[in-house]
Amino acid sequence: MALDVREIEVKAKALTKAATSNEPSANIIAILKDLQKGVQPTEDLLRSTRVGIIVNKLKQHKSPDVARLSGEIVSKWRNEVNKQKAAGSPAAQRASASPRPATNGAVSPAAAAPTGDKMSKLSVPPDKRSWKADGVDINQTQNKVRDSCIGLMYDGLCLNSTESPRTVLNKAVAIETAAFSALGPESKEPYRTKIRSLYQNLKNKSNPTLRVRVLTNAVTPEQFVRMSHDELKSDEQREKDRKIEKENMDKAMVAQAERSISTSLQCGKCGQRKVTYTEAQTRSADEPMTLFCTCMNCGKSWKQ
Repeated sequence: MALDVREIEVKAKALTKAATSNEPSANIIAILKDLQKGVQPTEDLLRSTRVGIIVNKLKQHKSPDVARLSGEIVSKWRNEVNKQKAAGSPAAQRASASPRPATNGAVSPAAAAPTGDKMSKLSVPPDKRSWKADGVDINQTQNKVRDSCIGLMYDGLCLNSTESPRTVLNKAVAIETAAFSALGPESKEPYRTKIRSLYQNLKNKSNPTLRVRVLTNAVTPEQFVRMSHDELKSDEQREKDRKIEKENMDKAMVAQAERSISTSLQCGKCGQRKVTYTEAQTRSADEPMTLFCTCMNCGKSWKQ
């Protein structure tokens, strides 16, 4: 029996959870078999539910049975979609021409893959891009907060990029969807905090490779929203941080000059006679040593 969109999304989410939680391979195989029997693939269906991407990842699963079954399913779906494209299948045409409304947090597939020449070509210089400048419609979820977050992700991804508005928008939608799935709903602070953090890191001019890695899917949306603050840094920034940490550690390990405590020296600020001092020859050898003093009571420092 064919699964509807909602059922496929539920299965896909369960599959992701089973894989990331290291559940027994039997559980994963059971879900894969349900998808194998119940999914009637079209390009639009696979794109909107992301089930194709999720199953494709399992081709690298440590279980040979899971990897084999995943490969069979992906191959079958790919062949079916290619046949539809070659034959101009009515099913494929209906899928692309008849958008379904978004439900339960899902993004409308028509919104995620807008058409039109404007979405295929840049109209502004790469360094001037934003979703407004590109003329992109970020109203993808019928939720004001989530759509604003999609706009932030778009602005972070498009900076200095020559990718088409369609490509950037699809990626921005995928990132927001992953964040919503992992940290939502949108009213929760972890979701908002993560979106702001991702935006700041994408806009960081000293870390341009991050935008490229995300846009080229070297870092998937699911991986991106789970990356720690340190993982989001560029290699150069991590190296700088490492050097600073090493310098601080070296300084901390250097022996400090031994300071003597005197009761004969008096602080001119608080009048206490609890003063530490060190001696150093700062003048000619035939002149007395200079005392560098610090009051242990008020912290005043002076030399004499």
